[in-house]
Amino acid sequence: MDTLYHKLVQYSKEGYYPMHMPGHKRNTGLLSMVDPYSIDITEVDGFDNLHQAEGILKKLSSSLEDVYRAKRSYPLVNGSTAGILAGISAVTKRGDKILLSRNAHKSVYNAVILNDLKPYYLYPETVEDTQVFGGISALKTEEMLIKHQDIKLVIITSPTYEGVVSDITGISRVVHQYGALLMVDEAHGAHFGLHEYFPKSAITSGADIIVQSLHKTLPAFTQSSILHCNREDYYDKIEKYLAIYQSSSPSYVLMAGIDRCLELLREQGPALFEAYKENLIKFYDFTKSLERFQLLNKSIIGKKDVYDLDPSKLTIMMKTTDLTGYKLANLLQDKYRIVMEMASEEYALGMTSICDTKEGFHRLKKALLEIDKANIHVDDKPNHIKYTNVQPKQVMTPSEAMEQPAEEIELTEKCCGRICATMVSLFPPGNPLLIPGEIIDDRILSHILKAKQSGGSLTGLAGNNKNFIRVII
Repeated sequence: MDTLYHKLVQYSKEGYYPMHMPGHKRNTGLLSMVDPYSIDITEVDGFDNLHQAEGILKKLSSSLEDVYRAKRSYPLVNGSTAGILAGISAVTKRGDKILLSRNAHKSVYNAVILNDLKPYYLYPETVEDTQVFGGISALKTEEMLIKHQDIKLVIITSPTYEGVVSDITGISRVVHQYGALLMVDEAHGAHFGLHEYFPKSAITSGADIIVQSLHKTLPAFTQSSILHCNREDYYDKIEKYLAIYQSSSPSYVLMAGIDRCLELLREQGPALFEAYKENLIKFYDFTKSLERFQLLNKSIIGKKDVYDLDPSKLTIMMKTTDLTGYKLANLLQDKYRIVMEMASEEYALGMTSICDTKEGFHRLKKALLEIDKANIHVDDKPNHIKYTNVQPKQVMTPSEAMEQPAEEIELTEKCCGRICATMVSLFPPGNPLLIPGEIIDDRILSHILKAKQSGGSLTGLAGNNKNFIRVII
């Protein structure tokens, strides 16, 4: 029977190894739980209420605070998106100016629209010899805060999808000097601060609000996240907005999964992280022998404001091969049954966690070695495009633009000079090329068309072949 449930059951039996989230990696040998139906309850007596936690769920929050050394932690069942929306809503007022790294998650932009905020941007630059964006510096942050002294909130994405970490300590010092607050989207860094091999967390680096996705890099169910707040004066407002953005029927299965994750970290964390560290070190050493691929590594630290790099992300870059990252990912999945997290023209990215097995790393090593030796040629050579930071002109706020009547027009020179009515993003790296309220010019149009031609994944375009774009009438 071809239903979602039966298809998932069948897929689980087909031997695919997940080099992708969620961080539990379907490792049922390490992780166990009773039948979820047996613990799926509502707010019965003795089991507290997430939106007014006083008992067992308050204890869960306290456990998160102990593990992460945060002043206040809130378990999230609607993903990091709920934390981002609640955090931004709690510390801003309608019409406030905020400063954010352009590679912010779409939930940040949705919060900008919902709260009618005026955004200003910090643009990360591409690291030399890669197509990976670097970090954000304290210096560039300060320059923008001097230029716009009434900015209320700064939002930094650190780490990025590829594991690039910015100087959060330096940025927090500057942000607070100019009277603003700092939020860090640390969705990909829930494992930070739990072992010395991995980067320091923004929680202990001076950030005021931090959002982490447990499910991305630790053993927890999808949608399981945390919002940390280090500012006591915002606890009440954050709790108010969490009650708005989170479900009024929070899943006890997801919350129990968060609890089990913490239990595993307490009981086996040190041993699991040590084994994980050894697996990663051996994998990085192995890739040095490959001729046609290379792994993004800590040699990029210091370049383009890269402050640190998370070794858990396996960014396999094309070196001397006419394979693209897309083709490598497809080959790994089709021939070797290894499923990567994402791919671009220039690289394929795998996500790892403490739940990855030694056998899993070995499978990836063996596959890469075979592909490396085979020197596979393809008929259609990659059409490399340089991911530059186009900086379109903003003529109205995203919120204003979303309220305007719009139409779809063909993605040709006819759209140049028109105001975009939608968000257009290229994945990876995920940076928005256009935000509602920005003018489409020939540089941006050329960038979009080249990305389409190269097979990049674009979101926000319209029509069957994504040949149209929504613009304000």
